[in-house]
Formats: sequence, structure tokens, C-alpha cells
Amino acid sequence: MKITEVKSKADKKAFLEVARIIYKNDDNWVCPLDNDIEAVFDPVRNNFHTHGKVIRWIVADYNGRLIGRVAAFINENKAYHYEQPTGGMGFFECIDSQEAAFLLFDTAKTWLQANGMQAMDGPINFGENDNFWGLLVEGFTPPSYGMNYHLPYYQGFFEDYGFKTQYEQITNHLDVHKPFSERFTKIANWVIKKPGYSFEHFKAKEIEKYAADFLDIYNDGWQDFENFVPINHTTILESFEKMKAIMDERLIWFAYINNEPASFIVILPDANQLIKPLNGKLNLIGKLMFVYRRWKGVSRMRAIVMGTKQKFQHHGLESAIFIKLKEYVLPLKQYDELELSWVGDFNEKMIAMHAAVGATFGKRHLTMRCIFEPGK
Repeated sequence: MKITEVKSKADKKAFLEVARIIYKNDDNWVCPLDNDIEAVFDPVRNNFHTHGKVIRWIVADYNGRLIGRVAAFINENKAYHYEQPTGGMGFFECIDSQEAAFLLFDTAKTWLQANGMQAMDGPINFGENDNFWGLLVEGFTPPSYGMNYHLPYYQGFFEDYGFKTQYEQITNHLDVHKPFSERFTKIANWVIKKPGYSFEHFKAKEIEKYAADFLDIYNDGWQDFENFVPINHTTILESFEKMKAIMDERLIWFAYINNEPASFIVILPDANQLIKPLNGKLNLIGKLMFVYRRWKGVSRMRAIVMGTKQKFQHHGLESAIFIKLKEYVLPLKQYDELELSWVGDFNEKMIAMHAAVGATFGKRHLTMRCIFEPGK
């Protein structure tokens, strides 16, 4: 086997091609857009490069056939928040060969060690955890946009190499036609009518305002979770800008109490239903197909993230937001399913919310860690 660092234009093309080779016979897989993958490794399009570094490799067999790939990276804002300085690895794809998989893992490990790391998390993204994050181990059905899809044998590679599960990421599915419980609806409608409580959907023309409101809520609501690192305004704006091509403004909602940003939910139409036929290529023909399928519409939505300020977390705001969503979604007669992805197994409040709205299990991803010298 020959492992090569990705540097040239041909190397970058090969890195993208590996996934198409691995999944060519899997009908459930949806090829991510090449542009989305390359954006992760582009300092101009990914601001994580300002506080980190990344490298990637491809591996070929003795005949020159591509058989795997991997990336390794260090997020300086997070790496030193752990007992062992911890880097990341991701974008791992490999044929069913432990030898090839371990070569990729070893290569990532060696680079991370040379850069002062003592452990690596994976498979994760060099960016926020709403995309390309976690190892799929249950629910091998068509993924929604940005969600990792893997082959079942990958789990054995990670476990046999020494990766241990840090936490599980649960994705649940909600049938939008199924009525909410009477109790849930009663509480939500009571909250909506409370004096000083207001609810509004996102408006692209006011993107700066909503980015600021998102930042205010998110950094307050999530601050007590272990190893939390505040998100910055640039990252939020980048995310909203990326969403514009597919977003439905009335699927992104904010709640306010006496005009103070209090809670939000970000939901997008599932772009994977649009891009599946494109095989990752958003060329002219691909763009025309995308526009046509966007006009035709999709039947699934994906909830990317929810958040509520700590002081408002028992005010029923999330319930009220779901009612507002349903008031918009049902008359459209377009959407059938809402994917609530993903919620960490440590997030009991969000798990309870999923249960309250009647969501059922869909997928399980794992965020795993390999400590290089466990004895220490």
C-alpha cells in the first residue's frame, strides 16, 4: 500500500473519488457535494483554519487503486480542554481491510503526536458538529444532508484500533402528520399567549440580527456542557450563508421574552433528496437538476440545532415553537417527516423534548476517542 498526502489538484480529486468507490453499490448512500467537502479544507471558506490546522491523505493498493482516505486536524480552541491534548480525525473511508484502515489511523496518529497531541477524536469534522460528525453504527438508511453515513464494518475498525465511545448521538424521526398530545398542545398554546412572549421566523434580509440572536442564545444555553467552546459570529454567519440555497425561512424560528432572545430552532429542507442524483457534482447540469428538484420540493426536513437560554429553559418555549412550525408545515402538504438530529446521550432535556413531541428512534452515531498511551 502507498499512502500519499493530499497536495495536488489530482490528489484532491482522488480524495473525493475514494467515497464514490467505497459506496458505489450502496443505494442508501448519498454522495456529499464535492464543494462541501473541499470547503472544509479551504482556509478562505472555513474559519477554523484561523485557530487550527489540517492535513489529509489517500491510500492506494499495489496496483494503484484507491482504497481509503483520512484527514487529521487540530482545533487549538478545543485541543487543550481535555486531560490529554486531543486532536481530531475524520473523512475516513476505507475498503474492508483492517490493514488499510490501521495504516490510515496510524498516519493520522503520527502526525497528531508530532504536533503535541496525545489523543484523537473521531470520526469528526474540522468545523462545527452539525456536519460530518460521528460514526454511524445503527440506522443504515438514507442520510440527511450533512450527516455521516458509514458501512457497518467501520465500527470494528475503530474499536479494534482502540477507540472508545465518548458519547452517543441519537437521531429521532417525527411524523409531521401525527398530532401532538393534548397535554403538549395545551401547554404550548398557553405559552404562546403569555404577555411579553413573541415568536418570529428567520428572515434572510435580517441575517445579521438573527446571527447575533443565535449567538446570544447558543453560547448561554450550552455553556455548562463539558468542554463547551463558545461559537463566534463569523462561524454563525458562514453557516447561515451556506443555508441560503436550500433554506425555508419559516422553518427557522426564534422565541423572545420581553424582546430578549430566548430560544431558537434551525430546520432545513433535506437537501440530500435534491442532490442524490448529482453524485457530488454541482456542475451546470447538476445545478439545473438541483433547481428543478428544489422547485419540485422535498418531503423531509432536518432539525439541525435547538437552544434555549438557561434562565428560560423551563418556560415551555420549545413546545410553543413546535406548534408554530406545525401551523406552517401542515397546510403546505409537502413535508412528511422531520429528522431531529442529532442529540447527545448526555442531553437529557433534549431527549425528553423528542419524546414529548412523539419522535421515534432513527439513527445512532458515536463520537469516539483513541488515547495514544492509555497507561498514562
